[in-house]
Amino acid sequence: MFMSETAPEQLLTTHDGRSLKVSLARALRREKLRALFLIAPLLIFVLLTFVAPIADMLFRSVENGIVEDTLPQTVNALASWDSGSGELPGEPVYAALHSDLLVAVKEKTHTRLGSRLNYEQTGISSLFRKTGRRVKRMDDAAPFKEQFIAADDKWADLSTWQTLKQFSPRYTDGYFLAAVDAERGPDGIEMKPADEQVYIYLFGRTLLLSVAITISCLILGYPIAYLLAALPLRTSNLLMILVLLPFWTSLLVRTSAWKVLLQQQGVINDFLVWIGLISNANRLVMINNQTGTIIAMTHILLPFMILPLYSVMKTISPSYVRAAKSLGANDWTAFWRVYFPQSVPGIGAGAVLVFILAIGYYITPELVGGTSGIFISNRIAYHISSSLNWGLAAALGTMLLAAVMILFVVYDKIVGIDNVKLG
Repeated sequence: MFMSETAPEQLLTTHDGRSLKVSLARALRREKLRALFLIAPLLIFVLLTFVAPIADMLFRSVENGIVEDTLPQTVNALASWDSGSGELPGEPVYAALHSDLLVAVKEKTHTRLGSRLNYEQTGISSLFRKTGRRVKRMDDAAPFKEQFIAADDKWADLSTWQTLKQFSPRYTDGYFLAAVDAERGPDGIEMKPADEQVYIYLFGRTLLLSVAITISCLILGYPIAYLLAALPLRTSNLLMILVLLPFWTSLLVRTSAWKVLLQQQGVINDFLVWIGLISNANRLVMINNQTGTIIAMTHILLPFMILPLYSVMKTISPSYVRAAKSLGANDWTAFWRVYFPQSVPGIGAGAVLVFILAIGYYITPELVGGTSGIFISNRIAYHISSSLNWGLAAALGTMLLAAVMILFVVYDKIVGIDNVKLG
């Protein structure tokens, strides 16, 4: 019995006597390695330009090692101090601060630490700069506590030491709390005063305007795509050039053109006054507000809605509509019951594409949005380029990425990602 079961297997060999199973596995392994070698440049490019920046952003949103690296002895001394006791730290903490500042001033890192903590409490940056100029003149024989307080009375302020202890861990949730207009106080996490809350409102405005831009692109893009798909190929190709023409023009040029068109003394207002639709004293305000943002971004993102719609509509056979009409349906019923359902995949693809692009835009809102039409991305750009609060910018970017992913999952549950097609 054993010989009868193994005999056929012994016959499955290659010409050189090797097992066919082993040879096939080796050939398959070589094919996989060859395929991996071919895609390796693209994989490395994606890792360096996409995955690595996202990972760095996630790390920066919680990283806070500058306090511990600059004031290591002070951090250790503050570990045994109760910040809720209402009393200032003892002499050992001030002595540790003196030793750390001597090294920090020599390495010129105390100013960076002050700039970091100044995001949490105003005035700490100037405190560290002022103390850094006087720490070398302090007397080692005298109590350091009195000397620090004499150098600047903020060292006698309990909130200064509470901020130091709160942000002494290497990792912090402070950036994410600030990104939702909250802060960690002596009594725990609490919301900032109403007049200081900015980011939650900006997140809501960003989502609302992105949805409005997506809807406006759909309303304008669907008839255009339908017309392009219904016209003869020669004519549709000619009109498609007009759709693609904005891609050949700089984004800044197009946005600047809208500033000229939408301003109160611009072309649109002049035309409306000329035809008598509005009076010269009641010119429309369409720039530096949400209206300007929606109009300009709809124009810029409209091709991204038209192209997916056109590619899907081009695959819809006209015979379906003709069959519906031959069975007694009128034009509207044939369109709504037969044609429109087949174009839904293109609507889904265009809506996802436009929404994701809109939610991360910052150039156009910055130029035409004013104070009421900017997005959360404009604040991210501000913290990266102006305030240099990269931790808060990373936290805001992480939350924006999470919001997009959540909305994408919700869209998949409601519509279905399988219904998103590009033709």
